[in-house]
Amino acid sequence: MSPRSVAVFGEMGRNFLRVLVTGSSGYLGSVMVPFLESAGHEVTGFDLGLYEESFFSADVPKPDGRDMRSLEADGFGVFDAVVCLAALSNDPVGDLDPELTYQINHRATIELAKRAKSDGVNRFLFASSCSLYGASGGSFVDESAAFAPVTAYGNSKVLVEEDLHRLADDEFSPTYLRNATVYGVSPSLRLDVVVNNLTAWAVATGRIVLTSDGTPWRPQVHVEDVARAFLSVIEAPRGLIHDEAFNIGRTDENYQIREIAEMVGERLSEAVLEIPDSSGPDTRSYRVDFSKATERLPGFKAEWDVPAGIDELTLAFEAAELSESDFGRYTRLREIERRMELGDLTADLRWT
Repeated sequence: MSPRSVAVFGEMGRNFLRVLVTGSSGYLGSVMVPFLESAGHEVTGFDLGLYEESFFSADVPKPDGRDMRSLEADGFGVFDAVVCLAALSNDPVGDLDPELTYQINHRATIELAKRAKSDGVNRFLFASSCSLYGASGGSFVDESAAFAPVTAYGNSKVLVEEDLHRLADDEFSPTYLRNATVYGVSPSLRLDVVVNNLTAWAVATGRIVLTSDGTPWRPQVHVEDVARAFLSVIEAPRGLIHDEAFNIGRTDENYQIREIAEMVGERLSEAVLEIPDSSGPDTRSYRVDFSKATERLPGFKAEWDVPAGIDELTLAFEAAELSESDFGRYTRLREIERRMELGDLTADLRWT
């Protein structure tokens, strides 16, 4: 390790780090930034602000409009770690324009990492996804499993991990946090993730609506537990996290989609489960082993479970008097399409 690395990561008594978070106003970022700050770290964020008109609460700092694809004038030498959350955030958005997905999620991320490395940043935390396991079937997979992505979004995560691995050396430590499907309340809410979506339908309409036959397996993790994992990696000894992948979630929180719908129904007993006759299986199905993160990341343990998350979401949705007409605001693809129709965004998602 370089002398700078020794000074930064604790051996000389530093009790805070300077952290840059990209995507700081997003679903994960708006939870993670205050979480890192509450642990004593100095956090700077930037965010393009695609969803600034659809925040769930006023607790999100106003996005600065910076685009990860246009960072030539930005220097990163003042930071000890970069947390890369910025991306087109799910499969439907990724399928809007697969080439744009690769441009933002893959190539822009790697250019960010190269710039961070050249400026002397020691740690680069990449928000990867368990979706890169794709169509792995019903057997449990761990970090050594073969990749099987079925979407541009999932494949972009594979490409970034492979390229970051090539950048790793004695001075630059990338870590790949492969998050399960995230749920929970956030100031920058999303309703296009399964637990949030099914709970929102139940609260707003009295219906629990599935868009597949409910058989695919999908692991779940609360947004606060994702922030907890990133904090652990930021503070961990380098030897534990250098060029390592960690699945982030709980092994006992792998569910078939229909099981999640039934849990929502148990907690909102008046809601009716609906599975359209035309529904078929979703090709994305994977069960994930999360023991590595629990065993190796210092102090990390995923604390939430889906039933508690449903209760949290229900209280928040009822307090906000959520209605079906609100769903578009909190669905990433619909909000992007709305801003494009208004002429606010170009086809390549740049502000007009």
